[in-house]
Amino acid sequence: MAIHQDASGKAKDTALAYAKGIGCARAGVLETTFAEETETDLFGEQTVLCGGVSSLIKAGFETLVEAGYQPEIAYFEVCHELKLIVDLIYQGGLSYMRYSVSDTAEYGDYTRGPRVIDELVKEEMSQILAEVQDGSFATEWISENQAGRPSFNAMRRMEAEHPIEVVGKKLRSMMPWLKA
Repeated sequence: MAIHQDASGKAKDTALAYAKGIGCARAGVLETTFAEETETDLFGEQTVLCGGVSSLIKAGFETLVEAGYQPEIAYFEVCHELKLIVDLIYQGGLSYMRYSVSDTAEYGDYTRGPRVIDELVKEEMSQILAEVQDGSFATEWISENQAGRPSFNAMRRMEAEHPIEVVGKKLRSMMPWLKA
């Protein structure tokens, strides 16, 4: 919950009442600011939840395929199985995920993960956060939209044609439980 203006002096009480009334307060309500919510949301989407994960998945897929592994096997290993790991993290955090996977996988997490996501990645993440905070990302995105989204649309088309998308579509078509 964030209150930016409170003309009545009762905004917090009203917001908490709404939260409780619609069931959002069962696990508790976190107080924040609009700036904190906006900046952390954009940062999370760009570096971890969307940009980071999709880039990591593609890099893993490409590495396996370039090493001669079947694209279908590469897809399962680096993309399809991600849901299992995310569900474990969602349920109990990183520690629960590590408890739930094999000791071999856990050891690889500790010893190989930091080699992939290293200090250079964190430095780049800090730069991306700065771009969110100083408004340069917003300026870039506004300009892209005002120009009719030429770069965005080109990237969207290119990514839709990536081999992982082709393989994934084929494999998912064989999984009737995934059909909408």
